[in-house]
Amino acid sequence: MNEKIYKAMGRIGASDLAIGICILTAAIPVGVLLIVNGARLLHHKSKILF
Repeated sequence: MNEKIYKAMGRIGASDLAIGICILTAAIPVGVLLIVNGARLLHHKSKILF
């Protein structure tokens, strides 16, 4: 029983690490895109008329 739990914890730990790396690599480009788009909006704010 304990060996089964030990193996499951190892698989879960490895999958958590892999998922964390995937999220990290996806979050950095998304953050950069948000910063760039926000800067563009602020730069062109004076050209917008309501």
